[in-house]
Amino acid sequence: MTNQTGTEILDSAECWELLRSTSVGRLAVDVGGRPDIFPINYVVDDGNLVFRSGAGTKLASAALMHHVAFEIDGYLPLKRTAWSVVVKGWADQVEEMYDVFAAEDLPLFPWAAHPKPNFVRISPQEVTGRRFHVLDDVRPDASIGWEPVHAAPDAVVPEPGAEFHPGHPYLRPD
Repeated sequence: MTNQTGTEILDSAECWELLRSTSVGRLAVDVGGRPDIFPINYVVDDGNLVFRSGAGTKLASAALMHHVAFEIDGYLPLKRTAWSVVVKGWADQVEEMYDVFAAEDLPLFPWAAHPKPNFVRISPQEVTGRRFHVLDDVRPDASIGWEPVHAAPDAVVPEPGAEFHPGHPYLRPD
C-alpha cells in the first residue's frame, strides 16, 4: 500500500523478511526517563529478536524496563529506494536454563572483545515498515554506502515520468 506522500507501507511478511536479511540495528530504551540508543547485532528466532549484552545500561534498560523499540534500515542504490522497519515490544533477559542453552545455539556472536554472556529476547507487539523512492535530484555520497550510478555499468537511471518519479519536488536538497 502506498500513501499519498509516495511512501509504501510494508506488510508484516516483508518486514520480517527484511529483519531476517540483516543482523545489525539500533535498540532504543528509556534510561532514567531519557531515551538512549545502542547499536546491536541480533538474530530472528521464532518470531522474536535476540541479542547479546554485557552487564550495564543496555542490559538494565532493556531487560528491566522492558518496553523497547528496535529499528533497521537500508537502501537499494540502483533502485534508488530506502526502507525502514521498526519493532516495538517487550524485552526480557533470557534466564531459564533451557532457554539459555537454546540461545547459545543461535548464530549470534559478540562483535566487541568484551564478554557479552547475557541474552535478551524482544517479543514484538508491533512491527511496521516503509519504503520510499529517493528523489532523483539527491546525490547521496559514499559516506552512507551509495555508489555513484556511473560506477555500475548496468545501472538504470530513473527518468522523469518513470514509475515512482515524484515530479518536481517543492524542497530541493542542499
